[in-house]
Amino acid sequence: MKVTVAIDSFKGSLSSLEAGSAVKEGILKVYENAEVKVFPLADGGEGTSEALTLGMGGELINTEVHDPLMRKIDAAYGIIKNERLAIMEMASASGITLVNESERDILKATTYGVGEMIKDAIKKGARNFIIGIGGSATNDCGSGMLMALGFDILDKEGNKIPLGAIGLKDAYRIESKNVIPELKDCSFKIACDVKNPLCGELGCSNIYGPQKGATKENIPLMDSYISHFADVTKGFNSDADKDYPGTGAAGGLGFAFKYFLNGELKKGAEIVTESIKIEEDIKDSDLVITGEGRLDSQTVMGKAPSAVASLAKKHGKSCIAFSGCVSEDAALCNEKGIDAFFPILRNVVTLDEALDVNNAYENAKNTAEQVMRLIKIFK
Repeated sequence: MKVTVAIDSFKGSLSSLEAGSAVKEGILKVYENAEVKVFPLADGGEGTSEALTLGMGGELINTEVHDPLMRKIDAAYGIIKNERLAIMEMASASGITLVNESERDILKATTYGVGEMIKDAIKKGARNFIIGIGGSATNDCGSGMLMALGFDILDKEGNKIPLGAIGLKDAYRIESKNVIPELKDCSFKIACDVKNPLCGELGCSNIYGPQKGATKENIPLMDSYISHFADVTKGFNSDADKDYPGTGAAGGLGFAFKYFLNGELKKGAEIVTESIKIEEDIKDSDLVITGEGRLDSQTVMGKAPSAVASLAKKHGKSCIAFSGCVSEDAALCNEKGIDAFFPILRNVVTLDEALDVNNAYENAKNTAEQVMRLIKIFK
């Protein structure tokens, strides 16, 4: 028997690889000679860089960058040297959790640190990038990142504009003569699950601004600043489209990646499954196993287990899932490619007991064993 296992992390408990390892152990207790391959899995959000980096045999890197308020911090990302691949989360450098609620200043918050992370990875040999852009503290349309990479965003007098959303209103022209030369050889896959345009009622300022400290007074101002910057960008890249889905992600960072760095905006789970090359393994498998900490109606909305299940169904394979718990509406998963799912809790416990790594590992292993025993009966 050949089994492909790809389980997202059980947040607060098992990592992706730990969950997969537990299930593999349970399978081998029933099918001793089974070929079981465990893949790392994530959806582009928090924890993606660590899960993919460790799962793909890479190295975690720490580098000094500037946070959203230009204070020096250490940011982490992953690098897979043989693939010249860097895996990042913008939140490591410019995330909302890096700024206390009382400190949030959406007009000044910058993505400069994201550009610094990219520069560091380029110096270390990376030319391919996977970047998750959720959880930002910023609304600067990626201008800070671009400036860190050497783009000159200038006002009418030829001076560089200030960092942050506040500077966008002064943008007059954009030059690339000082951009780091290696950038032309780089490719960017951007994990972007939102479809918001850059501006307007559904744009980044109106929809995501309030959670980053925006007020009723400065939301329309920022929207006009960003719209102005998008217009200036058309002079640099005539394809720039402020209405393109996803350009409003991370305060307009999606726009910057697409129209300045030729970035590809895709669902995080799709980028991850492509990167780990799981489809080739699924084609030859007898069974596909996925899962996450909680299976519910959101699972089928493009999350990682749903992406794995879709690949299984594409190739006519059975797919089952394990989870820490399930919701009442989890039955939707059965309609989207997960043939059966199994929560791993075996008795009534406290939340702390359920999340304990050793308990969760044993529960996942033992549940997998019993499911495989059932499968064996019908084989």
